[in-house]
Amino acid sequence: MSQAEEIKSYLMETIGEEACGSVCCDPDVYRDRDGWKLQMEGFMEPWKIGTTVDEAKATIKELASMRYGLV
Repeated sequence: MSQAEEIKSYLMETIGEEACGSVCCDPDVYRDRDGWKLQMEGFMEPWKIGTTVDEAKATIKELASMRYGLV
């Protein structure tokens, strides 16, 4: 499993497909020079979620707990 697939899998485990709805139907997780980014349907720009896989997972968990449009 690639790192991007690992982050996507964690996103779905943390939030769940039902809670996420159409926003997470095909999330795009990619790494650029600034670190990991998450682009979801309905959001204008990607979210910077960290420079490592562990940081990305922590950010996803934090966003889900605050319900920033993810749950």
